[in-house]
Amino acid sequence: MLFGEEHVKRYRETGGAEGHDWNNTTVLLLTTIGRKSGQARTTPLIYQRHGDDYVIVASKGGAPDHPLWYLNLEANPNVEVQVMDEVFPAHARVATAAERPELWKLMRATWPAYDEYAEKTSREIPVVVLERR
Repeated sequence: MLFGEEHVKRYRETGGAEGHDWNNTTVLLLTTIGRKSGQARTTPLIYQRHGDDYVIVASKGGAPDHPLWYLNLEANPNVEVQVMDEVFPAHARVATAAERPELWKLMRATWPAYDEYAEKTSREIPVVVLERR
């Protein structure tokens, strides 16, 4: 099973032929700039399309703190996204209060564990919209 750095490596090497379809869902690669290091950081994340946008969830498995990739995009919302063999720049933003219920429903339909993660933490798990630039 692919995970972490190995997932990123195989995804890139195969243009997503290995790594895009994962555990009955779909995965993209999100590259953020480290808010402290200034270095590019790439993370494989479950996603769904919503119109022209891509939606991801900053769950960190229900941990009490946000994932590092989310903190990075808070500091710099200009990111790079890879879906299969297509790589493009995007702007990341947190879903508005009006958008969130629909997008949360979309994401929990593709990964039901998101509801479990939400129950494990007191923080509201951010739903992030990636808008192609």
